[in-house]
Amino acid sequence: MTFKTAINILLDGHHLDREEAYGLMRQLGEGAFDEIQNTALIIALSNRDPSLDEIMGFRDALLDLSISTPLTAYTSIDMCGTGGDEKNTFNISTIASFIVAAAGYPVVKHGNYGVSSVSGSSNVMEHLGYRFSTDASKTERELNQFNICFLHAPLFHPALKNVSGIRKQLGFKTIFNTLGPLVNPARPKKQLVGVYNLKIARLYHYLLQQSMQEYVVVHTVDGYDEISLTGDFQILSFQGEKLLSPADLGMGTIRDEDLFGGHSVEDAASIFKRVIDHKGTQAQTNVVIANAGVAIQCFEKNKTLTDCIAIAREALANGNTATLLQKLMNHQ
Repeated sequence: MTFKTAINILLDGHHLDREEAYGLMRQLGEGAFDEIQNTALIIALSNRDPSLDEIMGFRDALLDLSISTPLTAYTSIDMCGTGGDEKNTFNISTIASFIVAAAGYPVVKHGNYGVSSVSGSSNVMEHLGYRFSTDASKTERELNQFNICFLHAPLFHPALKNVSGIRKQLGFKTIFNTLGPLVNPARPKKQLVGVYNLKIARLYHYLLQQSMQEYVVVHTVDGYDEISLTGDFQILSFQGEKLLSPADLGMGTIRDEDLFGGHSVEDAASIFKRVIDHKGTQAQTNVVIANAGVAIQCFEKNKTLTDCIAIAREALANGNTATLLQKLMNHQ
């Protein structure tokens, strides 16, 4: 597909079919267009909600272009949000990932540097001393020894170097925020993903129904791409769709400012450590436990959400989560 054909389709308000979407993303990844053309395509793609066919085509192309990993053989979960909700929260899903791993469930976390927030998962992990690598022996050893490893998206998706600079300069959510949780090269068999609007949540729901049995898509109605406990939240999963409130989890409603992630990566890392050391505020503690509990239920289909939240709370309170972080960092 030529640039002119693609941009005209998008500017005319039409959607691509799955094959067209696949081909366009392959061309973006393989450097078929120049920087100005890439920028125009990214803005056009990001200025409206994608169709299911487009998401599937884009996902397939990025996975085909990614670096392969033996982690596909494991029964693991990825936990991440699309980002781009512009809420500048602390690293909720990353801390929740450590809680889930400490509770005994394998996590392969796919992450990146923050684009529209101060600190993405990769920023805080790098600051704490984690060494990103595509070395299969390193990631597999960490998953076996510590139940968790991290796949830094720019390393595993070298094709995206053609757009990474553009995304950073634009500084707002793009189509790649929407795609990020779908293109973990480990192709995890379970997934917790947070999205910033309900329409995208339902797209994920339809797509994940076709590709995995245990998944949860979450969206808080006031725009958070995770269970924020700031209000009611939507859960879409293999068990159906439901609207819950913090009270349904036995927790109180919290304020936006309770989730503030700081003004710098240093601030984010400091909050990260306090929460993992079980020294965070009640609001910080509850929000990471809520998200971890929902993820644990992907492994424990016969347990109630209340039971799974209790498992998460114990893994944080007994010090196992803090110990796990320390052991992982000692082996970098």
